[in-house]
Amino acid sequence: MSQASPRLMFLLAFVASLLIMGGALYLEHVVGLEPCPLCVVQRIAVIAFGLVCLLAAVHGPARLGRRIYAALALLSAAGGAAIAGRQIWLQGIPADELPACLPSLDYMLEALPFQETLRLLLHGTADCAKISWTLFGMSIPEWSLLAFIGMLLFALYQLLRRT
Repeated sequence: MSQASPRLMFLLAFVASLLIMGGALYLEHVVGLEPCPLCVVQRIAVIAFGLVCLLAAVHGPARLGRRIYAALALLSAAGGAAIAGRQIWLQGIPADELPACLPSLDYMLEALPFQETLRLLLHGTADCAKISWTLFGMSIPEWSLLAFIGMLLFALYQLLRRT
């Protein structure tokens, strides 16, 4: 049995990232859930993963190029998984031990140095720890972590495959 072409697999991974973003936008604009700063960073990681996969699908590179694209996809998925893991950890902390809220991400990026914005984002707030929606008993960050694990496995497969 032959393997699917790398180009097709990258295209399918891009479509999967579109579906993930579609779900996130549905939860925001239809259900009315406001994304916290950590959720926004996770969205950026999904978009980065999707764009890398789209570029790889359009380019259709040879073995070295495919590995470079896979490594870039791996980095974006790993970053997203780390942020999702951090948010899951924050959800386990009592809300009274976390700062009440942060300014919007746009404001922080304009008013603060990047390092300070990143530090505040990773520190987390009660907003990031609040569980406002679940599906099958899992919160949005838990579903995000599962999606990022799938992305990581895909990128590793593309990185290590022989053909």
